[in-house]
Amino acid sequence: MESFFKLKENGTTVGREIVAGLTTFFAMAYIIAVNPSLLSESGMEWGAVFLATIIASIIGTLVMGLVANVPYAQAPGMGLNAFFVYTVCFGLGFTWQQALSMVFICGLINILITVTKLRKYIIKAIPRSLQNAIGGGIGIFVAYIGLLNVGIITFDSGVPALATLNQNAFLLFLIGLALTIILQVCKVKGAILIGIVVTALLGIPMGVTSPADTISFSEACQQLPTTFGAIFTSEGLGSLFSDVSKVPLVLVTIFSFSISDTFDTIGTFIGTGRRTGIFSDEDEKAMDSAPGFKSKMDKALFADATATSIGAIFGTSNTTTYVESAAGIGAGGRTGLTSVVVAICFAISAFLATFVSAIPFAATAPALVVVGIMMTSAFKEISWDDFDEAVPAFFAGVFMAICYSISYGIAAGFVFYCITKICKKKAKEIHPILWVATGLFILNFILLAVI
Repeated sequence: MESFFKLKENGTTVGREIVAGLTTFFAMAYIIAVNPSLLSESGMEWGAVFLATIIASIIGTLVMGLVANVPYAQAPGMGLNAFFVYTVCFGLGFTWQQALSMVFICGLINILITVTKLRKYIIKAIPRSLQNAIGGGIGIFVAYIGLLNVGIITFDSGVPALATLNQNAFLLFLIGLALTIILQVCKVKGAILIGIVVTALLGIPMGVTSPADTISFSEACQQLPTTFGAIFTSEGLGSLFSDVSKVPLVLVTIFSFSISDTFDTIGTFIGTGRRTGIFSDEDEKAMDSAPGFKSKMDKALFADATATSIGAIFGTSNTTTYVESAAGIGAGGRTGLTSVVVAICFAISAFLATFVSAIPFAATAPALVVVGIMMTSAFKEISWDDFDEAVPAFFAGVFMAICYSISYGIAAGFVFYCITKICKKKAKEIHPILWVATGLFILNFILLAVI
């Protein structure tokens, strides 16, 4: 195990990696029940999506851990699954089979741009100031996810506000947050995981930790054939391009899927991998000098790219690298052993769905808030007194949380970076790839406005 995962070289231990894996899993375990509940609204069988979610997560996460040796977990992405249901199926009128087919093609595109190392070049083209802004912005985003998950921030009449603290879930969250902060300040090993477990246990007598309605593993297996391989039927890829008048709309939708998936992953890797040393400058040099997939970043990008198409075959929306992986990284995870532990937990959850669904957001939200606090340290590397640098950094860092999208935050940063450079007559300093990426973001916004 030591020689395979290079634990000493990465400054970690088996125990630390196991704790990190458990931390990441519990931080993202909500997807096991949330994803099938959401996708089933499009007409898909709940049990089929439940198993597809778990299978896609296991495969994607194992590839990330065993091939790339990095501590990232994969699962169907929140936001992308909502786009799948409410925009593609409900708004544009596509069937869920056609939507899955678009996700599959999106995965193939991601594989293509990864094999050609285009995604790697995009990462290298991003200025260091923006990379730091993305890192800090993901910190805000992760903490914001935690606050929204537990419902302590409300939007009554469209105005954000602090919820009235009259529910046990809110009280449990505050207890968990205080406990996790105290453990972290006192430098207790496994502080984040201990916070999750203790908070979940405290939630039992408070009536917050309770199982959700689920179906048995055998029932889910019986439903899986309804989605598995559906993209290869006449209702899937066979019908996607049959109506010539809808082809432009299909292409626009695939483009939207792809650009969000691509930059969500890029943002997550930059935001969580730089400061921790998971992706170092030496790794960047290896990306340039070594042919094929020799560096960690190359392998991690390839793992992420293949997961989307695999997930679509089984019957789920875009599988992507989870920003909640930051929780495990914050707990000390540095190698693929963390990912293997997460994958094992996903496999076990297929048989213990009732137990896993009992872990409330009130128990996992404190972990995300604490990790978010830790990640905002990246902001200190930005020259905030330099307005030219501060403007794109601000938009990249803040828009992620405001728009609930890593890719939109990156888009805002890119746009304002180009604007400030043009105004300072330094347009030559803008990398050509950054010009293209910014143009694609703007095109995506225009196309989404039109459709």
